[in-house]
Amino acid sequence: MIKKSILLLSLLMTTGLANIKAQHKKQFNNNTKKSIKMETVKTAIEKLLINYQDALNGSDVSKVLPLYTTDGVFMPQGGPSAIGQEQLKGAYEFVFKNLQLNIKFQIDETVLINENYAFARTISRGTQLIHATGVKGEEENRELFVLQRENGAWKIARYVFNKMK
Repeated sequence: MIKKSILLLSLLMTTGLANIKAQHKKQFNNNTKKSIKMETVKTAIEKLLINYQDALNGSDVSKVLPLYTTDGVFMPQGGPSAIGQEQLKGAYEFVFKNLQLNIKFQIDETVLINENYAFARTISRGTQLIHATGVKGEEENRELFVLQRENGAWKIARYVFNKMK
């Protein structure tokens, strides 16, 4: 009887340990998959922000617009919000008519909210040339990008910035 009890206890312990080990492995695999997914998302978002930076520096409205969702919103400091592709086009045409930017983004934070939404917090530094006066000055802003996956690609859904100085 004692041998049967010891054998049964030993069998239960082995099964329990194997189950714990399997659960740990599953959790490890899930965490690894999440980590890989987050790195993939961060890379895609970084690429999006670099493309946006390049479009700004090139004063190229045709390269800015595809980076926004169809209902994207641009909220510049001191100016009206531009909502949707038509208003975005007008806003960026106005910006590029008046300014030449030469900036670089520093990505401070990227957070995946779920598989379709994320946000990024950045700082941009560089220069701006005011076309009307020919004056070139420092440009430094804090930005917040709300990003959304649209048709499988990460795009800018909302963008707001404010000057640091």
